[in-house]
Amino acid sequence: MSRVLVTRRLPEGGLEPLAGHELVGPKADDAPYSPDELRAHAAEVDAIVSLLTDRIDAGVLAAGAGRLRVVGNVAVGYDNVDLAAAAAHGVVVCNTPGVLDETTADTAFLLMLGAARLASEAERDLRSGHWARWGINEYLGQDVHDAVLGVVGFGRIGRAVAERAEGFGMRVIHHTRRPTDVAGYVPDLDALLTHADFVTLHVPGGPETRHLIDARRLALMKPTAVLVNTARGTVVDEAALADALHEGRLFAAGIDVYEREPEIDPRLLAAPRAMLLPHIGSASRRTRTRMATLATSAVATVLAGGTPPNVV
Repeated sequence: MSRVLVTRRLPEGGLEPLAGHELVGPKADDAPYSPDELRAHAAEVDAIVSLLTDRIDAGVLAAGAGRLRVVGNVAVGYDNVDLAAAAAHGVVVCNTPGVLDETTADTAFLLMLGAARLASEAERDLRSGHWARWGINEYLGQDVHDAVLGVVGFGRIGRAVAERAEGFGMRVIHHTRRPTDVAGYVPDLDALLTHADFVTLHVPGGPETRHLIDARRLALMKPTAVLVNTARGTVVDEAALADALHEGRLFAAGIDVYEREPEIDPRLLAAPRAMLLPHIGSASRRTRTRMATLATSAVATVLAGGTPPNVV
C-alpha cells in the first residue's frame, strides 16, 4: 500500500481511484500546505495529488527523492511544478488535459459577453439602488455579433471558444507561435491585437508568456476592444491593464485569473468596465470531478507500475 498526499479537498468521487492506498491530508480546514509542510510530507509519501496553487518546486521534489514517484496535478496547466527537478529525481508528472476545455471555453465566452455589455456594472448599480430609471444612453456596450475575435493560443480551449464565436456570427482570427494551417491564422501577434475587437487568451503560463500582454501591446488594441483572460494571470501585466481601463484606452476586460492569486491589484479591482471572476474557469461540478478523477487515476496507474496517457 502506497502513501499519497492529497493537498486539498477534492470533489466527491475524485479520490475513488486511490481506494486501497493510504491517504494523507488534506487539512481539516482545507487550508493549503505551506512550502515547509509540503517538503516534510514529500519525504514520507509515494505520490502527491496537487492543485495549481501548490508550488511543487525543486525543494519539495528533492525532499521526496528516493521515495516520491508521481505528482498528479489537478489542472491542465503545470507551471506550478518544476518539471526539470521532477525529471532529475525520476518523478512522473501528470495533468488533466481535455476534460476542462468546453467548460473553460464557456467561461471565456461568459466574460466576453458580460464585459462587452457592461453586465457587472449594470448589475452592481441595480443591486445598490443606483439605477433610477431606464435611459437610452445608459450602459452602452459593444456588440459581440459581427465583431472580430482574436484568439491567442489555438489549442483545445482556444478552438472551443472559436466554435462558440462562429455561432455568434463573429469573424475569428488566431495567433500561435507556429502556423496552424487553419483559416484565420495571423503570424504576428501585434497585427492580431491591432485588428481584433475582442481578444481572448489561451496560452500556457511560465516565463515564455509572462506579460505577453503588456503596456505596449495593450496600446496596440482598439479603444473599443475587450480583453478576456482565462489562461494564467501572469500572461497579462495586471498594472498595465488597470492603467488602460482607468484611462479609457481599452473599453473593457473580462478576467478570471490573476498574477498573484488570490491577491489582485487594487487598481484593477477599482477599474471601470472590468468583469472579474475568482478563477472559476473550469468550475462546474462535472468538470472538476472529472479533473480530480483523471489526476488520481494517473497516480494510481503509476503506483501500480503503469504509464498513464496524461504524463506531461
